[in-house]
Amino acid sequence: VGTYTITYTATDASGNTSTATRTVNVVDTTDPVLTVTGDNPATVELGATYTDAGATATDLDTVTVTSAGTVDTDTVGTYTITYTATDASGNTSTATRTVNVVDTTAPVLTVTGDNPATVEAGSTYTDAGATAADASGTVTVVTSGTVDTDTVGTYTLTYTSTDASDNVGTATR
Repeated sequence: VGTYTITYTATDASGNTSTATRTVNVVDTTDPVLTVTGDNPATVELGATYTDAGATATDLDTVTVTSAGTVDTDTVGTYTITYTATDASGNTSTATRTVNVVDTTAPVLTVTGDNPATVEAGSTYTDAGATAADASGTVTVVTSGTVDTDTVGTYTLTYTSTDASDNVGTATR
């Protein structure tokens, strides 16, 4: 890129000389070619670490690639990373990557207390319950099933927890 001068000289048989010049402006008006590297859209599990694969650019000149945008892997949603490539002549191109933070992992339930539990016939049974943990935050545990302490037998209690993305985790006692 630059301004160049070409000089033409003509000389006839008698030795007379004449010159003329031409100015040539070499310009760069072509945007860099920007390519997003890796998956687009990209998917990352809630609570996981997201490492952006970046983007590359090609151009006849020196080119710089920058990125803007963030991905909150602690919040389910759709995020956009924008890449910008600028060459030395100021030509710019942009590209984007969509990053989807998803929750496909069920809550993990832990049965509290003895499992299996034993209770004497005719006495009172108090269930120790269960706890649940999930990357989406606090989840509740629902208990289903009963224990008839007046009838000898084996009973099953089922603990269920559903997170905000409708993933269901279960455990039994």
